[in-house]
Amino acid sequence: MRIAVLIPALDEEASLPMVLAAVPVDLGAALVVVDNGSRDRTAEVARSHGAVVLREPRRGYGAACLKGIAWLASRPNPPDVLVVLDADFSDDPGQMHRLVGPVVAGEADMVIGSRVLGRAEKGALTPPQRLGNWLAAEAIGRRHGQVFTDLGPFRAVRFPALLDLGMEDRTWGWNAEMHLKALKAGWRVVEVPVDYRRRIGRSKISGTVTGVVRAGARILWALHHYR
Repeated sequence: MRIAVLIPALDEEASLPMVLAAVPVDLGAALVVVDNGSRDRTAEVARSHGAVVLREPRRGYGAACLKGIAWLASRPNPPDVLVVLDADFSDDPGQMHRLVGPVVAGEADMVIGSRVLGRAEKGALTPPQRLGNWLAAEAIGRRHGQVFTDLGPFRAVRFPALLDLGMEDRTWGWNAEMHLKALKAGWRVVEVPVDYRRRIGRSKISGTVTGVVRAGARILWALHHYR
């Protein structure tokens, strides 16, 4: 199967080389980095490590993901499986087989890397992150009768099915929107444990009180809007 790895990035020149170098070579994955308005050398670093670089100047995690998905969908041979991965090296790209495997085997339509089920380095998940993830996962699980532990960004999905979801959120409600729409569409959604470490550099979200509040509010809005 054709596999693509989509990496939204904003000022991640320090961590991006490690992320790209750690993607398992045997997957033969196409690497796509969406530069979401970086002021550093994120784009140059990504190109030097063999990634296709797209620019999305309008800030927003979902906006960057939508840009990458639209580009991949326009290619003559779009991927069968899409992996979405953060650019800060907090997730381990070397564990990508755990996520891709069930999708390739036809056992799942989406696989979420759960940082709660895996081993988290001390300080990697802040208390607000843990609480927010628990609340969101609990709300989704109760509505759909399935237990979830995390709405982490490290995930693998069947690309043709993803296009059918009609994703639209341009902010931090992206992951919640995907989760809810996938379950409503009858997808087989499973979790696998992934390890999680402290990110390289300062988080744009969990690193500030304002960021945590804004992201949390958007996720709550998404849970209500896409329910």
